[in-house]
This record gives sequence, C-alpha cells and structure tokens, in this order.
Amino acid sequence: MGWQVIGHDWAVALLRRSLATNRVAHAYLFSGPPHIGKTRLALELARALNCGDCEPPCDQCPSCLRIAQGTHPDVRIVVGEGAGESIKIEQIRALQREAALSPYEGRYRVLILRRVDLASNEAANSLLKTLEEPPAHVVLALTAVHAEGLPPTVVSRCQRLELRPLAHHVIETALVERGCPPAQAQLLARLSGGRIGWALSASQDDTLLDERERELDQLHVLLAADRVDRIKFALESSRDPVALQRQIELWTTWWRDLLLMCCQNDRHIVNADCIDSLRLLAKQTTLSQTWRMLRALEVTGEQLAANVNRRLSLEGLLLKLSHLQAERSDRAG
Repeated sequence: MGWQVIGHDWAVALLRRSLATNRVAHAYLFSGPPHIGKTRLALELARALNCGDCEPPCDQCPSCLRIAQGTHPDVRIVVGEGAGESIKIEQIRALQREAALSPYEGRYRVLILRRVDLASNEAANSLLKTLEEPPAHVVLALTAVHAEGLPPTVVSRCQRLELRPLAHHVIETALVERGCPPAQAQLLARLSGGRIGWALSASQDDTLLDERERELDQLHVLLAADRVDRIKFALESSRDPVALQRQIELWTTWWRDLLLMCCQNDRHIVNADCIDSLRLLAKQTTLSQTWRMLRALEVTGEQLAANVNRRLSLEGLLLKLSHLQAERSDRAG
C-alpha cells in the first residue's frame, strides 16, 4: 500500500530516502497550516520506522495495522490539555519518562507532539533537554502551525519539513475517489484552502460547514455591532487561541474574496457558495477599504503567531473593522 499520504510527495520522498540510507533524524518538525496533513505524515513515518516489510510501510503487518488503529504501545500522540490545546510541562515530563524505556514491540518508540507551538514556555524548555540528549531508540515528531513561535533552540535540533497547501485539483480528485459527489468535491476543495485534512473531514461531517457558516455570520454581526459588543466578543474569543486562529484565517479568505470581487474577478474566489453576499458587499466597499482590512487581518495573524496578547490584538482588529463600517456608512449617506 505504501505511504497513506495525499500530496506532499516531496516530503514522503525525503523521509523514504532517510529510511533507505539509515539516516533517520532523532527529531522532526512538521509545520504548516491546520489540517494540512502534519499528524498523518508523522503517523506514516512511525509506521515506516516500525514496519517489518522490505518496503515500509506495508499496511498489512501487525505493526502497521496497530499504529493505524492507534493501539501500538510504542507510538503515542501527545495533545495539549484545556481549551487552548497547550502542552503542559507535566506532559513533557511524562513523555521523558516514557522515552527512557525501551520499545515494547517495535524498533523505535515514536512520540508525536501535536501543536508544540502552543506549548507553555516551561514545557518547551523542558522538551529541549530531550532534544539535546535523545535516546537512540526514540524518534520525536513535532507538529506546529507557526514554527516561528517555538524557541530557535528547539527548531535547530529538528529536521524541519514545512508542508504547503495542496492544489485544488489534487484535493478534488482525492474526494471524488472517496465517493464525494463531484460538485461537492469542487466546493470543498476551494473552501479547504489546500488543507486536505479539513476537506476529508468536511466531506464526512456536516458540522464543519455549519461551524464555518456560524463564523461567517459572526463576521457580519460584528460589522454592524457597537463598540461594547465588539470588546465583549474579543474577550470571549481570546480565551481559545486555536479557535481564534481558525476564525482569523476564515475571515481572511472572505476579505480576499471580497478584494477579488471589487476587482470584478470572481473566478478564483474561495467561498464560492457565498458569491451573492460577496457581490452585495463589494458594491458597498471600496478597493482601498478591502485592502486595508486584509492587511489588518494579516497583522493580527502575525501577532497571534508571536504570542502577542490575544485580546488586545483582536480588539485592535475590531477597531479597524469599526472604522471601516463608519466609512461605509458615510459613503452610503
């Protein structure tokens, strides 16, 4: 069967060469947008490392099957605790105790740390000790959306693979091959922003599209909201950094689409199912206003990646949204 990874052929080829030449790194850092396939690639690496076939992963041996099922004793995924999904120092200490043990069944103990860029400072510093003196039988696989948020000392001790968004046609083909109707596959491929994991999940779970609709509705509510409601929204939303980052990314696609509509170019919009709303808003918004809002969203995303105070950063963005609404009202008047 081979590597069960859609796209990212260059990354798979690099990892396969590492295994073939017995030059496996003791730590890997898979970075890229959410749902781009980072954890999937890490799990496939774990299967290849512990597979007994001459061309791993074979997808048939007990090791491959148990890793795929999440029941292999030598492969573990560490996920942050709490609403912010932040890895805590207690989890790193438990991981270090586990890393000191020899593998139960496989050749390697593979420890996958998801969203390590959200780890507390204490956890990141503690992790550095393991990266500096890793046991020979342990391979660490770290995933991060914003690798820039990690200490440089952590990044420098990992082999970094930065995964990029996939082409729409790659995602669309993958969805159709898995039974998704062509029209829905085309829409989901656009909405995914090149994130294969999101597209696959959305094709099987309608709640993701419902969630997207709620977040877009929230944007329209905020356009008409007063200062008090905007500050209240900033306070509530800043409590969950993962959800906030997702919302900022969605809003960015919306304003990018609006920029295209202002330029009378609707061929490449992402939110194709909202084209009527975009056309209406484009008539009420200037190109300059749209560009300034896009820039504000970009700055907010950079601030969140740099762990700037989330509430203050979001309040600043909403203040610009307030100015935009005032300009639109003056223009309409």
